[in-house]
Amino acid sequence: MNPSSSPSAIAPSDPVLIRAVAKVKRHVLPLFVIMFIVNYIDRVNIGFVRTHLEHDLGIGAAAYGLGAGLFFIGYALFEVPSNILLQKVGARIWLTRIMLTWGIVATLMAFIQTETHFYVLRVLLGVAEAGFFPGVIYYFTRWLPSAERGKAIAIFLSGSAVASLISGPLSGALLQIEGLGLHGWQWMFAIEGLVSVLLGFFVWFWLDSKPHDATWLSREEQDALVGAIDQEQREREALSTVKPTLGKLLKDGQILLFCGLYFCIQLTIYAATFWLPSIIKKMGDLSDIQVGFFNSIPWFISIVAMYGFASLSGKFKFQQAWVATALLIAAAGMFLSTTGGPVFAFVAVCFAAIGFKSASSLFWPIPQGYLDVRIAAAVIALVNSIGNLGGFVAPATFGFLEQSTGSIQGGLYGLAGTSVLAAILVFFAKTQPKPAAPNTPIAPSHAVLGKSH
Repeated sequence: MNPSSSPSAIAPSDPVLIRAVAKVKRHVLPLFVIMFIVNYIDRVNIGFVRTHLEHDLGIGAAAYGLGAGLFFIGYALFEVPSNILLQKVGARIWLTRIMLTWGIVATLMAFIQTETHFYVLRVLLGVAEAGFFPGVIYYFTRWLPSAERGKAIAIFLSGSAVASLISGPLSGALLQIEGLGLHGWQWMFAIEGLVSVLLGFFVWFWLDSKPHDATWLSREEQDALVGAIDQEQREREALSTVKPTLGKLLKDGQILLFCGLYFCIQLTIYAATFWLPSIIKKMGDLSDIQVGFFNSIPWFISIVAMYGFASLSGKFKFQQAWVATALLIAAAGMFLSTTGGPVFAFVAVCFAAIGFKSASSLFWPIPQGYLDVRIAAAVIALVNSIGNLGGFVAPATFGFLEQSTGSIQGGLYGLAGTSVLAAILVFFAKTQPKPAAPNTPIAPSHAVLGKSH
């Protein structure tokens, strides 16, 4: 290796490194955003076919809510194992596998006939997609220096907001298709699922697992990336003589707090995601396309709010306070949605969306700042999987409440309460790792940098 590519020579101002980072962003970020959009649409599109499933298959509110939530059981159980396998077999193989199996299961949703079919495929959809989010986060840790990861993750997370924005009009339009003995909801599942399958083949030909596999980077650029990332890791390891393990971190109260906070945030997000189309339908005699366009409004508002909050939190550093503010906005919106008619409820949910979507994006810098990079990918997978169980609890609870009481008002009160609780608990979350004990010997940096890896 020439001197310019040695780890100690890599500097943030190094033009080779800057050029390499720019190339990585151009090459992989658009693909990951598109993958996230497609994934998210296939995950939540059942929100637009609830009445169709009830009419054609007899799937009631409770069964719908349970099926919507079962996705997250399969997702949570296989999130961490999937991420471990990704690190063993490589991102190219594993992310391609995720897209292909995800797309196949999503397509099969078009052919469900019973509640059992619905339940089984929703679980399998969660199993198929498990590992995608933390897999992409891990991919960034192997391809981008730490100073660039936060920006990349923010762009990647914008995919869910974009998906929420376009899923309504898209699904509403596809629901109008009839023919070949299939109903509109079947065409919607089939077309959106097959797009994921096609994207899986593209991922195989476009993605590389490691910088040194990338033919679109020069050798000098490959060495600069690997050198900078490895140097950051060695410097982090020099601060601690004990390598963290997942078992030790699971005993850390901060990790449990992160899981609980993200669970509270996801409760509100998925309650709105799966039940908002039903709230909109109560506003009047609206077509599927009209419902889809109305459904886009709160998500469009949330995108603007997410970038506004991100800008403010960057200028005024107190991440916990910004998360708490967003959660209180979500709580107020959810509470207000119980105090008026359907139109007022819709407006209140639009207000709540400012809070719960912003809270979701503002949350991640907190655990990322606290976690050791050597175990961060696995813990992020754990936090993401446990937190996403909110996607099971919310729709299942709402479905049970609507079928048994005829109203989801109690669930909305519960969401407001959990958001307030999370707003309080977030001030106990730490954004910095525990400092080493004063009497802990620290290996000199030159000794660490001289170690092989």
